[in-house]
Amino acid sequence: MRIPVEGSTSYRGRNARPNWPILAAFIASALAAGALGALFSPAVSASARHWYALLAKPHWAPPDSWFAPVWTVLYLVMGSSAWLIWRERYHRGRNSALAAYAIQLMLNAAWAPLFFGAKNIGAGLFIIVALWLSIVWTVREFASVKPAAAWLLAPYLIWVSFASALNLAFWKLNQ
Repeated sequence: MRIPVEGSTSYRGRNARPNWPILAAFIASALAAGALGALFSPAVSASARHWYALLAKPHWAPPDSWFAPVWTVLYLVMGSSAWLIWRERYHRGRNSALAAYAIQLMLNAAWAPLFFGAKNIGAGLFIIVALWLSIVWTVREFASVKPAAAWLLAPYLIWVSFASALNLAFWKLNQ
């Protein structure tokens, strides 16, 4: 026996409505992690700028002007990727994927206060390796829910891989 479904309440698919305020919230939370880091960066903090200027840097280090635009784009993409996962409301892997995302976002936010704020290159290296591992975990979790969301994190993983190598070089050059 079929039960008639009223048109106004029928199921139109889990992704029928995009919910733009939630997208804005995911992007805002990613940008907030970046803003926290920016507070401790040489671009904002005079003490970090002075300390960073005195560090020996590898010859392949990019100009300081690259970091803010690259991170801004990455945070926008990260928030959008998490939103795509959030939209998969009925997928059983959704909550674990979003938990992995939250952990990597917290590690991301913790790096700059340790590296620049505490002026501790070793602690920064530890956190960035943990961050890299958590991004890999997040990509794996996202891929099981929505592969497109995992692919959106590829530039972030590549950039953090580069940043990890840079952090390691700073550690080696400034022991």
